[in-house]
Amino acid sequence: MVATISPALLNDLRRRGDTVTLIDVRTPAEFGEVHVDFARNIPLDALEARDVAALAGDGPVYVICKSGTRSQKACEKLTAAGLNGIVSVEGGTNACVEAGLPVVRGRKAMSLERQVRIAAGALVALGAATAGLCPDPLWQKVGAGLATFVGCGLVFAGITDTCGMGMLIARMPWNQACASKTCCRT
Repeated sequence: MVATISPALLNDLRRRGDTVTLIDVRTPAEFGEVHVDFARNIPLDALEARDVAALAGDGPVYVICKSGTRSQKACEKLTAAGLNGIVSVEGGTNACVEAGLPVVRGRKAMSLERQVRIAAGALVALGAATAGLCPDPLWQKVGAGLATFVGCGLVFAGITDTCGMGMLIARMPWNQACASKTCCRT
């Protein structure tokens, strides 16, 4: 079970002057759109326990994402690697914005989840159209296979809470751009 902290309590720690190591595990583009002003960006796919340990020292590490799902995964990954004091921020950046924590706003970016839905939908539609409209039986099978492959991938993602397409899309160049000084790729 992953420990959690509310945005209000996190803000109280910061205002008291406690050292707060907050790691945002979203893509750099998502981070650049809006992030808590004292967060550092280390995307989930680049998150390494040794780097987090070096960054935080002996203190707790607070992990945040957009809504809490990726930060939970990051906490599980870091805890499994032997780190202690790993805490997920309840509700993620969205909850922090609602709670009034100081945030930095930048250029609007399309969320990773939305990009996955668009890509999956486009691939299924392409596969179905190819299967239904192409006169060549080989292309019909290719189209049906594509739609089936993507559908099975979505089922797998739902069951395992791991999305291969999401991990691939997160590495695309448009998701890597971040002009903020608090972005870091370790």
